[in-house]
Amino acid sequence: MHFGLWTKHKRCVWGGFFLLLLIVCACQQPRERQLSPIFGNREAGITDDEVYDLTQIREAGTLIGVTLSGPDTYYEYRGQEFGLQFQLAEDFARTIGVVLRMETAPDTASLLRRLQEGQADMVCLELDSGRPWPTRDDTPLLAEALRQWWSPQRAERLREKASVLPTVRRRPRPVMQDRKRGVISSYDELLVRHSRTVGWDWRLLAALCYQESAFDPRAVSWAGAQGLMQLMPATAAQLGVPQDKIFDPETNIAAGCRYLKRIATRFPDITDPVERIAFTLAAYNGGYNHVRDAMALAEKHGAAPRRWNEVALYVLRLSEPQYYRDPVVRYGYMRGAETEAYVRLIMERWNDYRRVARAAGGAGIPAPASRSREQGQFKSKVKSAEEWVPEE
Repeated sequence: MHFGLWTKHKRCVWGGFFLLLLIVCACQQPRERQLSPIFGNREAGITDDEVYDLTQIREAGTLIGVTLSGPDTYYEYRGQEFGLQFQLAEDFARTIGVVLRMETAPDTASLLRRLQEGQADMVCLELDSGRPWPTRDDTPLLAEALRQWWSPQRAERLREKASVLPTVRRRPRPVMQDRKRGVISSYDELLVRHSRTVGWDWRLLAALCYQESAFDPRAVSWAGAQGLMQLMPATAAQLGVPQDKIFDPETNIAAGCRYLKRIATRFPDITDPVERIAFTLAAYNGGYNHVRDAMALAEKHGAAPRRWNEVALYVLRLSEPQYYRDPVVRYGYMRGAETEAYVRLIMERWNDYRRVARAAGGAGIPAPASRSREQGQFKSKVKSAEEWVPEE
């Protein structure tokens, strides 16, 4: 009898245990997760690797936008970013307390694909007039922040602001200070001294300096470039130039020469010294990556990618959508007409300076150079800039 009672008691205990286990399992059955519109993914129990919404963007500190390259959307010039869509996106990024990283895609299908694959947080392009930019369906907080920020009036205000040309400060000096005496500018001695850094004829450096600033040491361009060699503030900082010294003539010239040397060394595949000068000038003005894009286009279309006269055509074409959206182009729209004219005018002015100003080291005035478009190469009767290295 005692044994029977014990057996019955044991059955009750095990039965209660199994009942409790069933209740616990039922409580732990998967259920549909809800995203809290107030507290975001943490309150809803969704981990960071499942959702990347406004909360995670703020934690990372970076908003990634993607758009089409173009003069009215986004482009880079001298290391600075421009374009209406970029300005709008940067304004929104500031509103939510993060920095913007803008990327480009070749077409709208690619824009949307990159968005859905999570490679970007939003498409910075008005695909539907009057409505905010597209975001992913799983980023409702970002979409709501964008909806609250967005207005057609905001876009119009920024468009009007962009249409007003920035103040350009420049007081041009004569292109030749004293032609009879062979004096180009007040900065000839500095140009001779620092031309050693890049290994160029100082008269070529003078031609570049005039093209950049017209020998005005206080010159400021529409893009914010400063001084005789028109250094962008970010570039000057990379070269170790403090902002309070950027207008100092010698500091500016010395830094500009260091930057030219840095660019020139990135063209080891261009062995002809005069050709390398042309490509270096183009990169100094329009950007190294854009020049490489033009070289890629030239090669694709059967032109010589290391001859400036042939590549210059594709520098010009990089302002046309069918070219700056070509698959071989990685850096998009370029202000190509400006860069082509920049190189051409400097080379022409260098030839003129060589007629009237002496080379460094007391050498006689060399014969003028001639230029031929035959096979896309420069032909010179005199030494190249890199051969006219001033004597120590």
